[in-house]
Amino acid sequence: MEEKGYTQDGTVDLRRQPVLSSKTGKWKACAFLVGYEAFERMAFYGVASNLVVYLTTQLHEDNVSSVRNVNNWSGAVWMTPIFGAYIADSYLGRFWTFTLSSLIYVLGMVLLTLAVSIKFLKPTCRNGVCNKATTSQIAFFYSSLYIIAIGAGGTKPNISTFGADQFDDFDPSEKRMKVSFFNWWMFSSFTGALVATLGLVYIQENLGWGLGYGIPTIGLIVSLVIFYIGTPMYRHKVRRTKSPAGEIFRVVRAAFANRHREPPRDLSELHEFDMEHYVNSGKRQVYHTPIFRFLDKGALKEDGHVNSRWPPCTITQVEGAKLVLGMIMVWLVTLIPSTIWAQINTLFVKQGTTLDRHLGSNFQLPAASLGSFVTLSMLISVPMYDRYFVPLMRKRTKNPRGITMLQRLGIGFTIQILAIAIAYLVEVKRMKSIESNHILDPKEVIPMSIFWLMPQYVLLGVADVFNAIGLLEFFYDQSPEDMQSLGTTFFTSGIGVGNFLNSFLVTMVDKY
Repeated sequence: MEEKGYTQDGTVDLRRQPVLSSKTGKWKACAFLVGYEAFERMAFYGVASNLVVYLTTQLHEDNVSSVRNVNNWSGAVWMTPIFGAYIADSYLGRFWTFTLSSLIYVLGMVLLTLAVSIKFLKPTCRNGVCNKATTSQIAFFYSSLYIIAIGAGGTKPNISTFGADQFDDFDPSEKRMKVSFFNWWMFSSFTGALVATLGLVYIQENLGWGLGYGIPTIGLIVSLVIFYIGTPMYRHKVRRTKSPAGEIFRVVRAAFANRHREPPRDLSELHEFDMEHYVNSGKRQVYHTPIFRFLDKGALKEDGHVNSRWPPCTITQVEGAKLVLGMIMVWLVTLIPSTIWAQINTLFVKQGTTLDRHLGSNFQLPAASLGSFVTLSMLISVPMYDRYFVPLMRKRTKNPRGITMLQRLGIGFTIQILAIAIAYLVEVKRMKSIESNHILDPKEVIPMSIFWLMPQYVLLGVADVFNAIGLLEFFYDQSPEDMQSLGTTFFTSGIGVGNFLNSFLVTMVDKY
């Protein structure tokens, strides 16, 4: 097959036929996926960036409730990918899971646009006095939001991994291209977010919420058209394991059953198939590593023999479980940084609404638009990182990535600590300004420019170039071969848990 120019990693087309390397995959296929991602992120951030403002000004929720509800919804958006990835890895595959979920996503956006546009679906106002939203209006609005969350559950974990699948790891030139993939993938994501935070937020607050939500809905539909135009060029990974997640649990169960036995010093005493099995099945053999030795007990044979009824796990299966355990440990470390990230669209926006937002005498900057500085700093930093920082470090370290993935995460977390320290100092200044100006009315503008918040936004954007992109790449790279969709949900679920933790934090601070 290699002589005929087929891909070497066994990827196929939709009809499950081998694909030619020259006519499929690589950046020409990813161009369609990147186009989708830009529009989809525009739709998501068009809703998320200003949602806390809509809840307080249109549905008339109090500040704590609105922040909590936004965090809970954002948490759901980032947690549902666990189920979408499981369905893709175990049953439908990435392409078809994405296809079904994208239709649900569009349905949610259409319903949300109707919820903010049709008169009887939103609270009414007379003579400047607005009624509270009725139970049915609230139910319709939040149902629309959570339909979006369900749709995102199937699209988010599969579209990025599907993009990475377009590069053949067995082809040296394509493997080098793949090193840059996640950087430019996130670049397209940031571009969509920038349009949302600069353009859509202004439209929502000044020209109408219906138009502000309608534009990204149409954009999302256009992005799907772009995605399906590229169908003939896509490569599809063949699922070789019936239940990848089930194999991990099987290793844990076998290791627990053998917990009183000692793992052998001689690796030949552990169960493993011969090389011919992996050649015939197309699976990759993974060799033994010394970490998490207690899981090696899952590959212990009974008295040196393999029981045909309850065969032990193979070394390759055990190593897959070790990879997942390692990812869990890194995932736990990311929860606090994800809690900080969750404040960009909630607490930081509410801070901004209290400050002086005027540019000149007539124009007032929407508070959520300051989030564009996160995106702008990312858009500037990604090309600099990919084109200058990586080649410079590559010469010194001989690492294809420039620095290791864990070093990249460490730098990002350090910048995030600096950003939140600055945010603390700015909030202290804001509170002192309230006190010194004897401000008692919550609606009174504090005589302090909103641009005091800009440094924390910029630094969080730079930090995300290191830790957000680094985490997405890390979890994809470290995932077992048949679990790469599920593996990337470590990235999304960390953000989801961070939103829930932020909701808990806001609730506790409010109570005290």
